[in-house]
Amino acid sequence: MANRVLVVDDEKLIVKGIRFSLEQDGMEVDCAYDGEEAVEKAKAGVYDIILLDIMLPKLTGLEVCQQIREFSAVPIVMLTAKGEDMDKILGLEYGADDYITKPFNILEVKARIKAIIRRTSAHTRTETVENSFLEAGDMRIERDNRRVSISGREINLTAREFDVLELLVLHPGKVYSRESLLKLVWGADYPGDVRTVDVHIRRLREKIETNPSEPGYVHTKWGVGYYFKH
Repeated sequence: MANRVLVVDDEKLIVKGIRFSLEQDGMEVDCAYDGEEAVEKAKAGVYDIILLDIMLPKLTGLEVCQQIREFSAVPIVMLTAKGEDMDKILGLEYGADDYITKPFNILEVKARIKAIIRRTSAHTRTETVENSFLEAGDMRIERDNRRVSISGREINLTAREFDVLELLVLHPGKVYSRESLLKLVWGADYPGDVRTVDVHIRRLREKIETNPSEPGYVHTKWGVGYYFKH
């Protein structure tokens, strides 16, 4: 099946160019030109990834990202014309998985899209029964459908949050540096820095920990990195 992409930007020439390029690679592309339309399409359709501009009419890209995260863990890549670090960090805080700064090279956009879809689809392939789920205390991770629950309560994680948690749970007690997590989860060619890891760990703790300031699952080894313990 062709990968489905939702492109959200109020600049129609940019949308047209991205759409044409992605369709040349056999992808199915839907488009939205304001924040409200983007949320409506995200609710109505099933997408493998969403490209989302920050500066949008009606709802900002950050507001759209936040609303989508209330009902979907679809990978979201923010498109921003601003290069300031704060915009990138804010995008991650609101639940984005990645960001690309305008002006961008369409070949870079396609490479990043394919890498994210490849990592996500690799995790969703059916696995053997023995490896299809992980359990740690009250936490259960269903790897085949990427669901996490604690004491029976489902936790809504983004694609990258799930990838980080899965990696740590698979190797309990092993300390991963921020650099190694960035390479293993985001890929060696990811242009961001280690603050991306810190943002995702913080968001992850807010979702799975009873008291994020005193974590029971994802711990910090000061000066070294992060590890899982229960």
